[in-house]
Amino acid sequence: MKLKLYIALFLLSVSAWAQPKVSTSVNVTKNKIGAEFRLTLKTDVDTFSKVKFPERKNFGALEVIQSYKIDTVKKGNRYELIKKYGLTQFDSGKYTIPRIPVVINGKPVFSDSIKVEVNDVKVDTLKQKMYDIKAIAEVKSDWGTWWIYVLILLALAALGYGIYHRLKKTPKEVKPEPVVYKSPIEKATSLLQQLETKGLWQKGEIKSYYSELTDIARNYIEEEIHIPAMESTTSELIEALRIAAKQKKLKLSNETVENLEKVLQQADLVKFAKVKPLDYEIEEDKKRISNSIVTIHKSIPEVVEEDDELALWNEQQKELVRLQKLKKQKQNRILTTIGVTFGILLIAVSSLIYFKGWDYVKDHLLGHPTKELVEGDWVYSQYGNPGIKIETPKVLKRVDASKLLPKEVAGMVKEMQVFAYGSILDDFYITLNTATYKEEVKADLDKAVEGYLKVMESQGATNIIVKTEEFDTQKGISGKKAYGTMVVVNKIKGSSTKMYYELLLFAQNNGLQQIMIAHRDDDKYGKEIAERVLNSVELKVE
Repeated sequence: MKLKLYIALFLLSVSAWAQPKVSTSVNVTKNKIGAEFRLTLKTDVDTFSKVKFPERKNFGALEVIQSYKIDTVKKGNRYELIKKYGLTQFDSGKYTIPRIPVVINGKPVFSDSIKVEVNDVKVDTLKQKMYDIKAIAEVKSDWGTWWIYVLILLALAALGYGIYHRLKKTPKEVKPEPVVYKSPIEKATSLLQQLETKGLWQKGEIKSYYSELTDIARNYIEEEIHIPAMESTTSELIEALRIAAKQKKLKLSNETVENLEKVLQQADLVKFAKVKPLDYEIEEDKKRISNSIVTIHKSIPEVVEEDDELALWNEQQKELVRLQKLKKQKQNRILTTIGVTFGILLIAVSSLIYFKGWDYVKDHLLGHPTKELVEGDWVYSQYGNPGIKIETPKVLKRVDASKLLPKEVAGMVKEMQVFAYGSILDDFYITLNTATYKEEVKADLDKAVEGYLKVMESQGATNIIVKTEEFDTQKGISGKKAYGTMVVVNKIKGSSTKMYYELLLFAQNNGLQQIMIAHRDDDKYGKEIAERVLNSVELKVE
C-alpha cells in the first residue's frame, strides 16, 4: 500500500510539474512618466507545443509602446520562449500590470500581476536653462520624382493605343451570306438534306441529330402555319396543330399528326432521358418527319382567303410569340444578374475566410454583440455609496434594490444601491451594488462570496466552479476576487449556456461593495471587456 501511495504521489507531482507555466518579470518597478517598463514573459514547453503571446495596445492602464520579437532558447528537447513588451504611462500613480493570458496548446495560461509606480519628473526652472522654440523645419517634397509617374502613364497610354490600333486593323471574319429560300417547304427540304450529309447519328451524336431534326420540323410548322412551334412543348404543339387544321381547313389525317407526335416524343426521350434508339428506329423517325412536312405542305389549300377573324388570330399568335420571347429574355437577364452578383459575393466571402478566417467574417459581416461593445464609446462614472469608479461600455442602469433584499437582511441594511447592464441570462452581464449597514459590522468577504453565489443559483446558475484570490486596485485598496465558470439555465427557452464570471468584493466605511461580470466562456470580446472593466475599478476613499 505504501508503494502504491508513493507511486501515486510521484505521478501527481510529475503531472503538476508538467503543467505549462508563465514566469513574469519587469526590469524596474518604479519609473518616471513616459519611461519604459520592460515586461518579460517566459514559458518552458516541449518542441511540439504551440504558444501564442497576446498582441494588445494596452495591458491594464499601461500602454504597449513596443512588442519585441520572441526569443527562443533550445534546452535539450524543450524550448524556452521569451517575449518582451515595452510599457509606459503618462500619468503618475501606482498601477498594476494585470495577469496576461498566454495561449499554450489552445488553453490560456495566466502570468502573475505586478505592481509598478510612475513618478513625476521634478523640474527646477531656476537651475534648468531655458531655450527658445526651434524654427519650423522644412520638409523635402517627394514630388521631385514626378516625371517618373508621368513617363509610366504615357507608356501605358501608348501601349493601350497600340493594342487598339492593332485590333482595329485586324480583318474581321467575313461571314457567309445567309441562304434565302423561296418557301418554307424548300427550306425544310434543303435542311433535311444537309442534316443527312453530316452523319451525326452514325458518329454516335444521336442527341444532336434529334435536336436538329425536330427543330427543322418545328421551324417549318411555325413559318408555314404560323403557330409558336419553337416555344411550345410537344403536347402544346400537337394541340395547336389540330386547332389550326380545323380553323384553316387543312386536310391532315390523324395518322400524320400521330406520326409527327411520335417523333417529337422520341426526341424528348433522347434529349432528356438519354434514350438511345436503334438504327432502324432512327431511319423510321427521319422518314416520318420528312413525310409529315410534305403532307402538311400538300394539305394547305392553294388559295387561302383569310377572313378578318383568321387574320386576327394570326396576329394574336405572332404577338404571343413575341411576348414569350421578351419574357424569356427578361428572365435570362435577371438570372444572369443574380448569378454574377452571387458569384462575386461568394468569391469575396471565400477570400475573406481564407485570408482572415471564419471568425473575422462572422464578426464583421454577420455582427457580434460584444464586439460592438468593445468598439463603442465607453463611459467612466461613479456609482453607489460607498462610491465605485468604473469604466463600462454602457451606462449601468439603476435597479430596485428593495425587491432583491431578503427580509432577514433588510433590517440590517441602511442603504443599498444596485446598478446593472443586461441580465444573467444574456451573453454579457455587469452588475454593481453597494450597501451600508445601520450598525458597525465587520464584513467577512469569504462569506459574502458564498452569499453572492447563492443569489446566482437562485437566478438559474448551476455547476458553479469557484476560485478565489486577493485583489488590489491601482491605488492599493485590497479586496477579494472570485472567478470561475458556471452553467446558466434559461427555463423559458429550454437552453443552457456556459459562462465565465469574475466577482470583486470590498469592505470599507461600514459597507460592502460588489462588482460582478459574466460572459460566454468562448467569447473573446467578452474577455477583453471584462479585463478592461476590472482594471479600471477604483474605490472612492472618504
